[in-house]
Amino acid sequence: MITSHSVRTAALLAALLATPGLQAAEVAGVKVADSVKVGNSELVLNGAGLRSKLFIKVYVGALYVGQKAATPTAIYDSPSPRRMALRLLRDLDAESLQSALDEGLKNNHTPAELADMKAQAEQLAGIMKAIGKAREGDTIAIDFSAEGVLVSLNGEARGKVAGAGFAKAVLKVWLGDKPADASLKKALLGA
Repeated sequence: MITSHSVRTAALLAALLATPGLQAAEVAGVKVADSVKVGNSELVLNGAGLRSKLFIKVYVGALYVGQKAATPTAIYDSPSPRRMALRLLRDLDAESLQSALDEGLKNNHTPAELADMKAQAEQLAGIMKAIGKAREGDTIAIDFSAEGVLVSLNGEARGKVAGAGFAKAVLKVWLGDKPADASLKKALLGA
């Protein structure tokens, strides 16, 4: 029997589900928040997707920005903070984390650009190696700002590398012309 109470409950539920911002995205069974707070800034989800390698699910990546954008350039050149959150779907050792970032930098920069950022790339490699083994379910967040790059593991800061130009360079690992995963790049751009 349908009662007025059940009709009101169904209407309320439908209204809540239709309200933007109350739903979280879900990728590969991982709920992705619609927004995050980074410092004093509220960032919105630009896009999220799955990073896989040879049919193995590695992580769910979520890109947060001050204002949604559909092009890599708009994200690189944004003065507001940005965050790339990686929710691991498998255990990864420090060497795998570091080598993946290093490969992404090499694939998206000229030898001259790589030489100019060598000290910063080595500093980032040291931070990633110091994380040690990251476990399935851990979240690695990489925050990008005018000051540079800040890496955290499960909300705990692990290290910072100075330089706005380096922040842009690291973003190219996911959004560059030769991204780590082309389908992930599309998803991060909201496509």
